[in-house]
Amino acid sequence: MPTVDDILEHVGEFNFFQKQTFFLLSLLSASFAPIYVGIVFLGFTPEHRCLSPGVAALSRRCGWSLAEELNFTVPGPGPQGEAFPRQCRSYELDWNQSALGCADPLAGLAANRSRLPLGPCRHGWVYDTPGSSIVTEFNLVCANSWMLDLFQSAVNVGFLIGSVSIGYIADRFGRKLCLLATILINATSGVLMAISPTYTWMLIFRFIQGLVSKAGWLIGYILMTEFVGLSYRRTVGILYQVAFTVGLIVLAGVAFALPHWRWLQLAVTLPNFCFLLYHWCLPESPRWLISQNKSAKALRVMKHISQKNRKPMPASLQSLRPDEEAGETLNPSFLDLVRTPQIRKHTLILMYNWFTGSVLYQGLIMHMGLAGGNIYLDFFYSALVEFPAACTIILTIDRIGRRYPWAVANMVAGAACLASVFIPDDLQWLRVTVACLGRMGITMAYEMVCLVNTELYPTFIRNLGVLVCSSMCDIGGIVTPFLVYRLTDVWHELPLVIFAVVGLIAGGLVLLLPETQGKTLPETIAEVENMQRPRKNKEKMIYLQVKKQDIPLN
Repeated sequence: MPTVDDILEHVGEFNFFQKQTFFLLSLLSASFAPIYVGIVFLGFTPEHRCLSPGVAALSRRCGWSLAEELNFTVPGPGPQGEAFPRQCRSYELDWNQSALGCADPLAGLAANRSRLPLGPCRHGWVYDTPGSSIVTEFNLVCANSWMLDLFQSAVNVGFLIGSVSIGYIADRFGRKLCLLATILINATSGVLMAISPTYTWMLIFRFIQGLVSKAGWLIGYILMTEFVGLSYRRTVGILYQVAFTVGLIVLAGVAFALPHWRWLQLAVTLPNFCFLLYHWCLPESPRWLISQNKSAKALRVMKHISQKNRKPMPASLQSLRPDEEAGETLNPSFLDLVRTPQIRKHTLILMYNWFTGSVLYQGLIMHMGLAGGNIYLDFFYSALVEFPAACTIILTIDRIGRRYPWAVANMVAGAACLASVFIPDDLQWLRVTVACLGRMGITMAYEMVCLVNTELYPTFIRNLGVLVCSSMCDIGGIVTPFLVYRLTDVWHELPLVIFAVVGLIAGGLVLLLPETQGKTLPETIAEVENMQRPRKNKEKMIYLQVKKQDIPLN
């Protein structure tokens, strides 16, 4: 009996139906970008200072410019390593008193301005921005700045929980049903977040978005790869991630046009309701139908693909069987990921690289939002470099291999972070160039770990291995906001130093993995254990297998 791949060879591995499906699901991939890195614009923190009643009236009476007002009424910078008083503290005095002069209003109160008492911002803050963000609306600064970290960590906690639980639901109840459910919940919670009256409600709806959005993105990835032929899966998988990059570029333009966070959130959320039309555009995965013993429905789907591609399905292929014949059932265990030396090494290195990829990718984007340049242009330029990153992967993985491009990508990302520390602020063009180089490197590394992870585990623990290792990606996302936003209070470049260290270590660890170019996917633990051994040991293994076959003959 033929498999789905056998039929696709006759009715089209990547023809009209697959191209249409790829386009539709690529829109879904692009829509995930505002959720994954939208914190850059939603949580933008502008320059701010304490709101002091009476200062505005005094400034008008004296005819001060903004610079003069700041010089006369706002404290100067504090000691190194401490929060700036100009942002979080104000002079403890009544600015409405008539005795204050215009030349130097504080001269008559103390000979040295630093001796004047300072207090917390009791009346709120003044933000130097024409728009708004969740920071300016809910005052997530100074003592409340950790709430911005929590906002981004909440969506990553949702990623972690949703990827596991909804992945199981998709395997149990089908790709299409689960995809539509995640789209509906994601769109609804996104709108509710945009109209949330309090920080708490906003945090809850953002967590719900995280719970379903990444899972929906992964289901779209699985569904698309299950519709195309074997020879196209790798390229289509990379291009699906390129669609995410297109979403980043669109996000920069929309955020520039809509500088108010509620309108921005609505603008990037409402199109998700259109994806519910996929109920009529996309069929269920035939591979999943076969796994559920629904071969008749799977055959109808294959006939639909045949009609769309205008290629007749041969009469000899009018039945289907699973891609792999049922053989000995092996129950995967978490212990299988660390039981043997080579698989244990693979697991630890892959977990570290998933963690590093997430920390550097999200961290560089968040740190860019704190750099003080044009956030929209910087975001746009850094997103553009993801296109050559994808092209480089496609051109190198089957010519050079996986290991060396992957290692170099990690090292380039780490070296770029380290170089950025020493570039002066007045060379903004060089800082942007190096930052884009680092972004390109970590994008390549991030996409490579997705590819190689499946190639380093035997069949019966492959899904478990990918699930466990990739969970470190979400844990990295939970840690990153605290790493970036808190350490910049100590030293603005300190996160880049840490990114450089973890990136360079990741590149070195990749070189300890075996090369998988041109090798079939391993089926057993023994095959994985022998992937990196010299030829002599492989000959010995073959000899033992021959001796094992000789026993029944005696």
